[in-house]
Amino acid sequence: MTVKKNILILGKHDKPILTDLYYLEDGKPKPIIIFCHGYKGFKDWGAWNVMAKEFATQGYCVIKFNFAYNGGTVEQPIDFPNLNAFGNNNYTKELDDLDSVLNWVEANLSSNNNINTNNITLLGHSRGGGIVTIKAEEDSRISNIISLAGICDFGKRTATIGNLEEWKKEGVKYVLNGRTKQQMPHFYQFYEDFEQNKERLTIKRAASNLKIPHLIIHGDADTSIAIEEAKNLHQWNPKSELKIIEGANHVFNTKHPWESSKLSPELETVVKYILDFC
Repeated sequence: MTVKKNILILGKHDKPILTDLYYLEDGKPKPIIIFCHGYKGFKDWGAWNVMAKEFATQGYCVIKFNFAYNGGTVEQPIDFPNLNAFGNNNYTKELDDLDSVLNWVEANLSSNNNINTNNITLLGHSRGGGIVTIKAEEDSRISNIISLAGICDFGKRTATIGNLEEWKKEGVKYVLNGRTKQQMPHFYQFYEDFEQNKERLTIKRAASNLKIPHLIIHGDADTSIAIEEAKNLHQWNPKSELKIIEGANHVFNTKHPWESSKLSPELETVVKYILDFC
């Protein structure tokens, strides 16, 4: 298996997008799965590397990346050494990052006889599920979309709501990262960017307008994103497929770090559903 870690893709906002690539070199053109991590996430979190290798073993080219402003750095792509960058992230920057990755795929992988750049699935976890829904609706390069424990509404998220007067006055508000114990900043620009791009960032609008296959996977024990959000997505796009995994939490019963070479049973089920779908 070919595995290339931490490829630097030049983004649109002065920070590189660290990207991983997985595929088998057997001369067969493989469909692409591009994985987008969620809020307070990163490409190497928990079992995502094991999941990527499993998809690659099953005949897919897998690409996963860190959003440029997720708080990681080139030197330390895991966790959040750059909280200033984290505070300057927003939804439209993440959409731009995903666009940069797609442009890189076109420019650099089209001539690779192991990869089919005309068959691209977007797979987004949590907040990434919202990002891929919007991108899939507006970009004709996307063949399929998968929302994995995904959100259905940016407007009600912690990063978008709160005491607006105080937030504007202070210029920043903080959210505790329960795992790292860091106080994660959100600068007021996050709210301003959301308001300026509200129509584009409405997931309901994007989901309702999807014309490509749409898979929604959610655990019924998810305490971070309510299962009702998955049901909303399915209601807005009745042609979508909804798969509910019994006993699965927000990260499908994995954790960080993930020291096993195997997936949890719940994440194995996720992989099976995705392979059947793609």
